[in-house]
Amino acid sequence: MKLPQIRLESEMGKIAVYLTQGKHSMHHVQPLLEIEQPPAELEIERTPAKLTIDQTKAWEDMNLKHVFRSIEENTDHAQQEYRKGVARRVDEGDEMMKIEDKNSNPIPEIAKRNIARPLRTPNITFIPSFFSVKMSYEKAKLDYNWKVHQPRFEARFESPVIEYEPGEVIVEMVRRPSLKIDVVNLPKRRLGE
Repeated sequence: MKLPQIRLESEMGKIAVYLTQGKHSMHHVQPLLEIEQPPAELEIERTPAKLTIDQTKAWEDMNLKHVFRSIEENTDHAQQEYRKGVARRVDEGDEMMKIEDKNSNPIPEIAKRNIARPLRTPNITFIPSFFSVKMSYEKAKLDYNWKVHQPRFEARFESPVIEYEPGEVIVEMVRRPSLKIDVVNLPKRRLGE
């Protein structure tokens, strides 16, 4: 006698996994930097030195005067002497008007004054005299002006170029699992029993 049996037949399911790797790329553009430096400007203004030598007095001491100067001095001297002479004669005339005064004798006194001349003292003079040449000196002047220009910068930056392709995972059922149950050696029953 055969015993009834349950037969199980199973098949494992199969899963296929397809993997696509993600891609990542980055491209970086170099930044651009431009620098411009305008040159500095220097302005120089120079006033030259000046030496002035005046030897007019030295020439006058040696009696080598300019003709106009000589005329001017002689005119001044003549006017002074003329004024002195007029003043002296006025004074002498005033004295002569008082001749009737018994205490004074104006004529001999006037004669004595006019005849007597002062004695000259010997004197050594240097021709030309000391410090008769006058000198003056003006220093040279140097003025300078700097104009400094600031450098100009221009910088350009670009964002990096990033490319990204995501990875992909595909899961696929290649074979479905199955379970087959079968009963074998079952006694046959009749209908109606």
